[in-house]
Amino acid sequence: MLKHRGFPGRLPGTDFQFTIRRANKEGATKIIRRERFKDRRGLDRMADQAFMAALWQYFGEEVFERGNLDAGRLSWLFGREVVAAEDPFDPASYEALLRIDAKKAAIAFPEVFAPDAEPVNFDDDGFDDGWEDRA
Repeated sequence: MLKHRGFPGRLPGTDFQFTIRRANKEGATKIIRRERFKDRRGLDRMADQAFMAALWQYFGEEVFERGNLDAGRLSWLFGREVVAAEDPFDPASYEALLRIDAKKAAIAFPEVFAPDAEPVNFDDDGFDDGWEDRA
């Protein structure tokens, strides 16, 4: 499993994880499309936005390997802002290739794609907790 070094491990001050520590012995958790309803909690929406900002800053429009990115967090964006970049696509593979659909992502997360958007500071205390080096 590819570990995306320097990618934030979680949303600061929360238990919303962005990456996983190690591969699941039984195989990768399947990425599915989760519906985002309008009545979702503000903290859930904030986690989606922060995750999209991290993805955009880390990968941009390049194709990327799923690797240690959390399947649950990816599932909130999958099929809309994050799409499969290969055919056939295996949603239960750590090697699955993905990409950001920049047009859809900019509509869903205008704060992230605004010209004056602040870049994500991966070095903020608690944002990248460094456990990737210990796994």
